[in-house]
Amino acid sequence: MCAGVAGQRGHRVLVIDHADRPGRKILISGGGRCNFTNLGTAPDRFLSANPHFARSALARYTPADFLALVDRHRIAWHEKTLGQLFCDGSAAQIVDMLLAECPTDRVEIATGRAIANVDHADGLYRLRFGDRKAEAPALVIATGGPSIPKIGGSGFAFDLARRFGLKVVEPRPALVPLTLPGDEALFRALSGVSAPVVAHHAKASFAEAALFTHRGLSGPAILQVSSYWRHGEEIAIDFLPDRAPGWLTGAKRATPRATLARMLAAALPDRLAAALAERLALQGELANLPDARLAEAERALAAWRFRPNGTEGFAKAEVTVGGVSTAQLSSRTMAARDVPGLYVIGEAVDVTGWLGGYNFQWAWASGWAAGQDL
Repeated sequence: MCAGVAGQRGHRVLVIDHADRPGRKILISGGGRCNFTNLGTAPDRFLSANPHFARSALARYTPADFLALVDRHRIAWHEKTLGQLFCDGSAAQIVDMLLAECPTDRVEIATGRAIANVDHADGLYRLRFGDRKAEAPALVIATGGPSIPKIGGSGFAFDLARRFGLKVVEPRPALVPLTLPGDEALFRALSGVSAPVVAHHAKASFAEAALFTHRGLSGPAILQVSSYWRHGEEIAIDFLPDRAPGWLTGAKRATPRATLARMLAAALPDRLAAALAERLALQGELANLPDARLAEAERALAAWRFRPNGTEGFAKAEVTVGGVSTAQLSSRTMAARDVPGLYVIGEAVDVTGWLGGYNFQWAWASGWAAGQDL
């Protein structure tokens, strides 16, 4: 994105990618159809040590701007839930579009070459990539974070930024499945079971599906709260978010011979209903259970506490929380304040979006901002 914008403005640009083809993370996104933006994009849907940093770039290059580009290239798309936009065809269409936006007489794409010996002197950045050398008055760090290392994710951006004196906010996995300890074997045994829930962590809450795995918890609702979660903290799940207080005692009056497991199975998968009833230790007919115990069960089901013992790490994380500190970058241009000609964009910056196309929109917006300033 940055190279295309800069190239169209008349600059000569060299894009170096150690992968054998450009845009590999784009290609695997959205189940191969690329969730390329979200109509609900807003600054409050991004995590950062400076929650206002993303505001400028997101306002100046919007989802409507990217969608206009998609339409101009005649890429068919559709909207799914929660404002998520996907290609009708393949994610490769987005990569091809971005490459087509790079003027061939101005932009060179060099793939399959490792980058080494990056330095800055006399107003020029110099580096080696493979058996070639290059120098330029500006260097844009756009190499993402360590998420999904099997396709090339690494901490290269952070190492490079530190070399030029930029601080890095501690990187950690985000949009990642959470693992549960051994004493939660009852729920880990539900591997493959999913249900619509509301997942909570502090002030963040997400109404989407949760999925139980053999290691713990996943699914969109869990991936969302994982970005906010820290080791040692709890998350809460409302398994029946549409039920009003008193529903269980009301059910006791209406169907006194029903069991808790039966009542739960009317709204949840059978295996999950049975597991919850077992953990609550409320057996037998509702008629024989005190109202106080039923009210207690309601409260537990509305805020079921899990204390994960970790995540599945960068290998399964879709993105990285943390990154190059925004305190040393211009929110308008993505340029380093104290290092002339140095820019940092995309996931390498301490800006992380929610699940659902937000991180791509940050990539497009921050890339556009830097491309406009080069």
